[in-house]
Amino acid sequence: MSGYRDTYDASINDPEGFWAQVAEAIDWYQPPTQVLDSSNPPFHRWYPDGVLNTCHNALDRHIDAGHGDRIALIYDSPVTETKANYSYTELREAVARFAGVLTELGVRKGDRVVIYLPMVPEAVIAMLASARIGAVHSVVFGGFAAKELAVRIDDAAPTVIVSASCGIEGKRVIEYKPLLDRAIELAIHKPEHCVILQRPQAQASLGEHDVDWASAVEDAEPADCVPVKAADPLYVLYTSGTTGKPKGVVRDNGGHAAALRWSMTNIYDVGPGETIFTASDVGWVVGHSYIVYAPLLAGATTVLYEGKPVGTPDAGQFWRVISEYGVKAMFTAPTAFRAIKKEDPKGTFLSDYDLSGLEYLFLAGERLDPETLRWAQDLLGVPVIDHWWQTETGWPIAANLMGLQPMEVKPGSPTLPVPGWDVRVLSTSGEPAEPDADGAIVVKLPLPPGALLTLWNDDDRFVSSYLSAFDGYYLSGDGGHLDPDGYVFVMGRTDDVINVAGHRLATGTMEEVLASHRDVAECAVIGVADEMKGQVPRGFVVLKSGVQADEEELRGELVAMVREQVGAVASFKDVAVVPALPKTRSGKILRKTMRGIADGTDEAVPSTIDDASVLDKLRPVLRRD
Repeated sequence: MSGYRDTYDASINDPEGFWAQVAEAIDWYQPPTQVLDSSNPPFHRWYPDGVLNTCHNALDRHIDAGHGDRIALIYDSPVTETKANYSYTELREAVARFAGVLTELGVRKGDRVVIYLPMVPEAVIAMLASARIGAVHSVVFGGFAAKELAVRIDDAAPTVIVSASCGIEGKRVIEYKPLLDRAIELAIHKPEHCVILQRPQAQASLGEHDVDWASAVEDAEPADCVPVKAADPLYVLYTSGTTGKPKGVVRDNGGHAAALRWSMTNIYDVGPGETIFTASDVGWVVGHSYIVYAPLLAGATTVLYEGKPVGTPDAGQFWRVISEYGVKAMFTAPTAFRAIKKEDPKGTFLSDYDLSGLEYLFLAGERLDPETLRWAQDLLGVPVIDHWWQTETGWPIAANLMGLQPMEVKPGSPTLPVPGWDVRVLSTSGEPAEPDADGAIVVKLPLPPGALLTLWNDDDRFVSSYLSAFDGYYLSGDGGHLDPDGYVFVMGRTDDVINVAGHRLATGTMEEVLASHRDVAECAVIGVADEMKGQVPRGFVVLKSGVQADEEELRGELVAMVREQVGAVASFKDVAVVPALPKTRSGKILRKTMRGIADGTDEAVPSTIDDASVLDKLRPVLRRD
């Protein structure tokens, strides 16, 4: 492990030397003379006196180096039967023009631009255009409820909102303009203008403060890049908070550019002219980092896919995209592969496509259960790389670094801490946990470049949410352990640990067992209140497509498997077969919501839910009505 070990040790023992070298891969108007400013702990700033522009690094620098004809962005939309390619030169032209639109509408350096768009090229263009003029973008997932959008409008206080007439979710056309109008009505802050992209699937009527995208771009003067300080914010991205008020994660320009550029080479092994397909959404951190910024910072080609893993129209679409565009690395969430496995358990669609160019599949966003890992490995015959990170961190905390030094895969582990991330596991008393002993996964401060600086307009909440549990450490909110080889095992959110008669058990361990059953496509285990034992686990399984199982027999098998592999101490006796599990739009199972309903609390439907009808159907099962 000398390549990895030497690099990791250098990043931990001499972080300033390490990150000074990484910064040399970025174009600076004014190179930083100071690498790290820790004068105001716990607020640390990387490259504090450096000056750059992220859009210049993502587009202009490649054109200046003679690579303007290289394809930057591929748009593939099975839901609208549309495909388009943008070279680096063409994308810069579109971005510079839209940057001109924003400038003419009064947007200046440091102003906020809320972007409420579907998965269309204009979403990427609006993000990069904001970065080009030093504005701070805040992307809100297209189709988000009006009330949730209003909360974000009030917090970010945008000068301009960029939206579209509609988005397409599977076979449904969702009109955005009524949602946007209602959100502005609910919000205290009123944006000066809204720029609306008209799509043929639904036309929006425009009001006096609305501007038509196409007309505005036609008349606009292209705008040049505006230099900004490295520590100036690039974007604010909201993540759900426990209080209901979303947390606005603040990402800087300099540290973000340096870290993401490094990650493309060392983690994903994708370089100039190579293609990465990240099947996510620009409304999520994965879309920000690995659809938009990291691939373009590296001079690579990125695929923007407007569709689903299944149903648009079939479970072979990912294979089609990989084959058609010569994709080297794919990145998505485990839930996408579980959906494909459920629809096409034998992977028959794969035979229609040539995937010889695919070298890696990266999965993140939730725990990768060993059964899905095995299925994907057997089907694709390439390394399947589990890696772990969060909205707050912006890029991977733990991964198998394909570009630096590939490691042995251990099912259930995202492998080793990424250079820069000083990962520890602490007991409840704050002492280092023994190898293989579960505890709170934390990162020793300072966090590396690319991680969140703070929360938007809320330094106190930043400290109380992430830095107050253990002095000198960032609290990930995930529980797990390090094995004797230093491999990280993330067993789930710390609130997914249940207490059965005094025994602390990770529900993720039980989920691994259930997922290994031949008939199970996906599953969830939650802890529910119990008078005798405090909490007991309840399991919920979705069967693979076409499976006709005797439910009573299946339940017996599943209970016996958990008893054998976890132990009688788990007290696992209750498992239900259900048609689907409730998830967020990014694929996370809503375990906390399920737990609340099962415990009899009147749980509100989260704004991030993908299909509320799934929860409605599950409610009587959870409540045993």
